[in-house]
Order: sequence, then structure tokens, then C-alpha cells
Amino acid sequence: MHPSQRNPRDVVIVSAVRTPLCRAKRGALAKVPPSTLLSTALAGCLSKVDASKFSSSDVEDICIGNVMTPVNAAVARMAQLAASIPYTTPISTTNRQCSSGLQAIANIASSIRAGQIDIGIGGGFESMSSEPMHKQPMPNVDWDVMQSCQPAMDCLIPMGVTSENVSNKYGLTRGDLDAFAANSHKKAALARSRGLFKDEIVPVGDVSEDDGIRPQTTLASLAKLKPVFDPENGSTTAGNASQLTDGAAAVLLMTRQEAERRGLDILGVWRSYAVKGVDPKIMGVGPAIAIPPAVEMAGLKIDDIDVFEINEAFASQASWCVHELKIPEIKVNPNGGAIALGHPLGCTGARQIATLLHHMNKTGKRFGVVSMCIGTGAGAAAVVEVEKRQSSL
Repeated sequence: MHPSQRNPRDVVIVSAVRTPLCRAKRGALAKVPPSTLLSTALAGCLSKVDASKFSSSDVEDICIGNVMTPVNAAVARMAQLAASIPYTTPISTTNRQCSSGLQAIANIASSIRAGQIDIGIGGGFESMSSEPMHKQPMPNVDWDVMQSCQPAMDCLIPMGVTSENVSNKYGLTRGDLDAFAANSHKKAALARSRGLFKDEIVPVGDVSEDDGIRPQTTLASLAKLKPVFDPENGSTTAGNASQLTDGAAAVLLMTRQEAERRGLDILGVWRSYAVKGVDPKIMGVGPAIAIPPAVEMAGLKIDDIDVFEINEAFASQASWCVHELKIPEIKVNPNGGAIALGHPLGCTGARQIATLLHHMNKTGKRFGVVSMCIGTGAGAAAVVEVEKRQSSL
């Protein structure tokens, strides 16, 4: 079906919000419990919908992405109830590493398309202050078996090392990566100064803005940073990699028929979703592998896409994927990406949907893509369409 055709069973998005994204350990949300981050996002998502037309009890299912929080199913359920979504609404959690938030939305979209439900919420949360990556335990596996399988052991390669592998394999220079990173901060700082994030952010207490954006970042300042994972010859630094961050996001989906029956504004239409596996050693190339099939499933071509939200896990992988797919840089992360905003693992995919849809609605863009690489070797991508265009800013 061509994307322009409208079907009552189309999956549409009527609300998409996120909390501020703040630096782990040192940021404004460092002492905020993960449950509070999520309950704020859930309540904020519902607050954007006219209460005379919609009630929290109308939500039939919730799926939440999370990577590192222990007992995250209980945390999510408690956050749901604290957000005044009744116990009659079930909830589940999902973990597909860096794409968990997007996978959660895809799970709800699939349930709607299958006719199992008409209304659901997908989202994600991560407190990297509460659960630092360096304190995560090793997997409980049969090491004698795994050590005899090199691809299996490659799943344990630190993400920063996989970034260096991408740089080495494709000949990326330190200067190119720093330039990409500086541009991310520049775009994010401009977007924040113009108030472009306000519609997508729901405050957590008195915290209402992202605090990882560094407007003063320049090529010169980035050049002073030492490589982290390969001190002698490396190109990946703390400055050209995503920040460790706390945050949450939530997206309300339903059938077109439900949205129209209730008279709700439609932010966007969920058109397609694809996940593809890649070599764990170069997991960062995932977006370049996942975007083409997602776009094809939507009946489109790469050139038809107006905006790409590609997660900047590392400048190496993000910039290579953009180059490999021949995407004009002006179409990529127009309001900055994870290098400036941060990458709260379980939240990121849902955060990107919120950022993308609000940007597209404000600027009159029609088709957008959200994509990211995935730890242990994969890439995910989704295509959304904005039908109702507002005047350009």
C-alpha cells in the first residue's frame, strides 16, 4: 500500500514525549529514581491528549524498553500505576539493547496491526546514574562452550572498541569524527536556544532542559581529548561518542479509526519497522543495514525520506552509515544527536520518535526514519509519515 493511502487500521501516533536528557552521575537527574523518570514520561504522554476525549483507562497495553535496570518489570509496573494508569492495563518490558525503546513501540504497533488491541503505549527508560555500564555483570554462560566460538565471544567486545574497528575498517579519520561531533553540539545548542525541544519535553520536577549539550564545543577543543580505547592510534574519544545519560520517553499509539473517532490530532503514522543482524565486531554499521529494508517495506526509497534520526552512539558509526547510504547531511539529526543529547540506552529509540515527529510537524516534512546500531551486532530502523503539515518555523 502506498503510504499516502489511508486505512482505518493504520497505526497512528497521537502523543510522543520525553523527559529532559541529563548527564549520568553529574547531571540534574542523577539522583532521580528510574521509576520517577518513567512515570513522568507516561503521565506526560497522556497529559498531551485532551482528557475529554481520552482516559488513561483506555490504554489496553504498554511495552517499555530498558537495558540495565534490575527487576525492570516491577519498576515499569509501579511507574505505570504511579502515573495513574490503572492496574487493568497490562505492561511488559523488552530489551533489544540500544533499540529497546524503538522495539517497545514496534511491539505495540504490531499488536495494533494484528487487531489484538486498538490503543497502547510504547516507550523506554534508563538511569545510567543508578546502573552504570561499567558495573554490569558478565553474562552467565557456559564459558567453555563460548570460548570455542569466536563470534560468540565477539559479543563481549566493548562498544568503544567496535567503534575503533569501524574506523579502522573504513578508514575514518579523527578529524572527521570530531567535526561530526562538533556539529551535533552546534545543532542541539541552536535547537535548544530556539525552544525547539519544548513541545517534546515533560519536566521532571524543576528540570526542564537537557544538560549535556555543550555550545562551546569546537574542533579545537575536541582535538585535545585523548583516545579512550586505543590510546596510541585510536580515533574514538569521550568527545565524539554518545554521552552516558538518564531519561525516559513514551509514545501513545492507536488505530486511525480510534484517533478519528475521538477527534484526536495525529502526530504521525507508523509505516514500517526492520531489524537486521550484523557482525558484532562492527555492530555500529547496523543503521546502514536496517534502513534500506525498512524504507522498502514502506513503499519508499532513501531519497523519499526527508529527515533521518540516526543514533550517534559513536561519530564513527553514525557518520559512516550516513556516507554509505549517501544521505545528505542536512537531512540527518537536524536538532543534534546522542553525542550532544545523550544515549540513555532503553529510552533512546522512543526519544528519537518524539524528537523526529515534533520536528517534522513544525517544519512540514513528510517522511522520517529513526535508526540505531545495537550492541552485540544489529541495526533497527522505523519509518513514520506526517500527513498534516503545519507552517514552517
